[in-house]
Amino acid sequence: MKKAMVIINPSSGKEEALNHLISVEEFLRDHGYEVSVNKTAKVLDATDFCISACKDCYDLVVSIGGDGTIHETINGLIDQEHRPKLGVIPMGTVNDFARALQIPLNPAMAIQTLTSSKVKKVDMGRLNNQLFANVVAAGSLAESLSAVTSEDKSKLGSFAYIKEAIKDLTSNPALHLVIRHDGQLWEGESSLFLAALTNSVGGFENLAPDAAVDDGLIHCFIIKDLNIFNTITVSLSLLFGNLKGHKDVIYFTAKHVSVSSPESVRTNVDGEEGPALPIELSIIPRHIEVIVPDEE
Repeated sequence: MKKAMVIINPSSGKEEALNHLISVEEFLRDHGYEVSVNKTAKVLDATDFCISACKDCYDLVVSIGGDGTIHETINGLIDQEHRPKLGVIPMGTVNDFARALQIPLNPAMAIQTLTSSKVKKVDMGRLNNQLFANVVAAGSLAESLSAVTSEDKSKLGSFAYIKEAIKDLTSNPALHLVIRHDGQLWEGESSLFLAALTNSVGGFENLAPDAAVDDGLIHCFIIKDLNIFNTITVSLSLLFGNLKGHKDVIYFTAKHVSVSSPESVRTNVDGEEGPALPIELSIIPRHIEVIVPDEE
């Protein structure tokens, strides 16, 4: 019999995730799976659960939660000989990973996707000794984005990040960053560095419109030192999907990127607080298999 492990963050979706758990269990059992359920209670629980699923040769791991839960879950797949397929029931505020893979944001519809015959091989990024699924940000703004409250995200959705961005960019100085990528060097003052694997970042599905989940590239943006007027125009470029065309934004793609600074700079990884600079980024092409909706 096929085996499925469900990893659920009980606090996701304003604590509504548990309401969908029974439906997920019943659906999987009806389709021939032996199901085990693991509820996260602390940091890295999802990673540990996923490692166990790899060691015990599970066929499927289902993540019920937001991008933070997915981030922890995929980190259980690092360097594993057996990697189960991944199913996603999005229950977060933004759900960038699900958006990028066109997995329904409606949990009931996403559950039906779990038995889809279509599987997508998806790139993962490596940041130092961890994986990331969506985005790494560095700079004073990245630190501010880590501080966006769950309440603001619930009320404002993606615009919670825009609100924090404008407040940060008009009050904090840019930082000196040194960015090396595929043998090239950029050094200067920057308000924000972004490295994206998918087209959806912070719920904005056009931030990197050319990014595909399996293109083998890291899509990078360096936002230079901005004044209040340019902050507004950059925000508008973000909203309309033309960020890489803004005169104060440098865009490039790469397979290897390093970011350092003489200053103390923290990062934001998949929407959560990440390590301080320096960091090394690389791409692991088509590293995990994700169940996505069948094409109609």
